[in-house]
Amino acid sequence: MSQAPSTQSRCARVERRTLETQIRVSLDLDGQGRASFATGLPFLEHMLDQVARHGLIDLDIEAVGDRHIDDHHTVEDLGITLGQALAQALGDKQGIRRYGHAYVPLDEALSRVVVDLSGRPGLVYDVNFTRARIGVFDVDLFREFFQGLVNHAGMTLHIDNLRGLNAHHQAETIFKAFGRALRLAIEPDPRMAGLVPSTKGAL
Repeated sequence: MSQAPSTQSRCARVERRTLETQIRVSLDLDGQGRASFATGLPFLEHMLDQVARHGLIDLDIEAVGDRHIDDHHTVEDLGITLGQALAQALGDKQGIRRYGHAYVPLDEALSRVVVDLSGRPGLVYDVNFTRARIGVFDVDLFREFFQGLVNHAGMTLHIDNLRGLNAHHQAETIFKAFGRALRLAIEPDPRMAGLVPSTKGAL
């Protein structure tokens, strides 16, 4: 794994190479919601596009993994690498709002996501999908993605799908809500300029 220093204050580029996966993530937290993906996981790409668009994060991800075994390693390592990129782009987190939350509906489905860029990894994931697969994508892997992300971003993340009958709708509300909650949490707060939003003085 290599982490290249960014020349822009809220950009990052992270590469992760293991015997199972080779992944590259580039992001700009102050982007316009542009996204480019080459992962071989079209439904996950559709979900990550929601994060980029609703989070106003420019996101470029490439991944090659041992998908002849299954998609688990690739999805988990995508979460890990995205989490590392978020942590790198946020730096010491001076001047950000830190907390974010969002409710997002899609037809009959409704999800709530709450983010705390606390520096402490924690995931609460209360989602009961109505089917095991969306197309060929195993929905169990969404939890693995978010677990990898929070562990390496240093983020506390609560994800609750409050209702839904269509698994695609359930997933889409989760990722849209995550994008919107993250957007609030990473947003600069003019009243916190130069300050870390913690009584400890560090996150």
